[in-house]
Amino acid sequence: MILLLNLSGCATTGNKSTAEKRQAVLNMKNEVLSDLYRIRPDVKSQISSAPGYAVFSNANINIVFASFGGGYGVVKSNSTGKHTFMNMGEVGVGLGLGVKDFRGVFVFHSADTMTRFVEHGWAFGAQADAAAKASDKGAAVGGELTVDNITIYQLTKAGLALQATIKGTKYWKDCALN
Repeated sequence: MILLLNLSGCATTGNKSTAEKRQAVLNMKNEVLSDLYRIRPDVKSQISSAPGYAVFSNANINIVFASFGGGYGVVKSNSTGKHTFMNMGEVGVGLGLGVKDFRGVFVFHSADTMTRFVEHGWAFGAQADAAAKASDKGAAVGGELTVDNITIYQLTKAGLALQATIKGTKYWKDCALN
């Protein structure tokens, strides 16, 4: 799992400078938001009126009874304009098989919720989905979920997965990029 987390955290940024790594994360954020707004135009006003939001890129692997994942992202405070760069890792149990590359957008409905997420970052939940997608071909079921004053949107980039898991996810500040 540690290898997966290290690979997913460096997959996009490689040996670039700190400024280039930050820009790569911000580019990912902008691309994901554009994709989400194309699918759900109403989310744009929800995000702009919220105290803040986060966008994460995540790779997830399911092997029969275990699920592992990792990724990176950024939280933006709409009131200050500040970006907080973050990493994520997850582990779970349940039935599943496959690999999935997906993006998550978190809309924080209170400043306290956003602060708690940035400072403590734990999440626990259940997930059931099916994905068969490569680039713009295929279909993915992800969707929208509201929990703990956060609305979460999931967009599947690529992958083939059928899973039903219960997992814990940890989000933490990226010390190298903040």
